[in-house]
Amino acid sequence: MFIFANLLLTIAKILDILLTVYMWIVIIRALISWVNPDPYNPIVRFLHAVTDPVLNPIRKVIGYRLGPIDISPMVVILAIIFVKYFLIGSLIELAYKLKRGGII
Repeated sequence: MFIFANLLLTIAKILDILLTVYMWIVIIRALISWVNPDPYNPIVRFLHAVTDPVLNPIRKVIGYRLGPIDISPMVVILAIIFVKYFLIGSLIELAYKLKRGGII
């Protein structure tokens, strides 16, 4: 059972790292939007390509209700934080319970 617990811990840690990296990508995208970046810059194109599939559906639902302020990156960041604390925290706790033999 400890092998499955170690697998769960590994998956949880990898998900945590990936979500943290994606959160920083969203933050960088939001910060870059404050200036007028060159749309043909490869870094700017990468940021748009990676974040647009997540931000665009939120923009359709929320829209620009605060005028020119786009709050969709804030919604994505809050969702990432929720997933990190709820899902990843639950996976880690489950893995430790499996290691101790607390779950049948």
